[in-house]
Amino acid sequence: MALAASTISRLAHSHALVGAIRPPLALPAIKLVRHDGAATDLHTQLRGKTTALQFMFTGCSQTCSLQGALFAAVQHQLPANVKNNVQFLSVSIDPLGDDARALSAWLRQFGAGPNWVAALPTVKELDQLRTALQIRNDGPDSHTGQVFLIDRQGLLVWGTEDLPPVEVVLRQLVNIARA
Repeated sequence: MALAASTISRLAHSHALVGAIRPPLALPAIKLVRHDGAATDLHTQLRGKTTALQFMFTGCSQTCSLQGALFAAVQHQLPANVKNNVQFLSVSIDPLGDDARALSAWLRQFGAGPNWVAALPTVKELDQLRTALQIRNDGPDSHTGQVFLIDRQGLLVWGTEDLPPVEVVLRQLVNIARA
């Protein structure tokens, strides 16, 4: 019982950005290399589309597979009237092990459509993004199952709990896209 209480307490403290983020949070201007090899930056990638952002790495066979399946399900259930205004962004937490080719293969594995991008920051810039999103860095395989929802201005407006239900992500993403 004490172990369960300590685990719940640790998870609660490691996920401070859950629910509506008020005021909306600006994200750091970090450089990214996309799955297609194109260099961009986070602000440019986010501009003009409502974005669902998750963290993953291509060598992960547990949490990241669930995250990929979650985005695939949300992608397929998006209403037609918001599909073109929404994008999915999978950010690798393994900048030393992943590359554009691996990210591209990972996207294909989940049937990613044209509005689903995978990207790779540098180690330093990954740390900046994780810090901004209040994600603890407790080791090389420490990543969150949260989904972060970002409005068309590139501001973080919603954070989910770990491994949220498809319906929760879909509902919030559609609400933000229609706002």
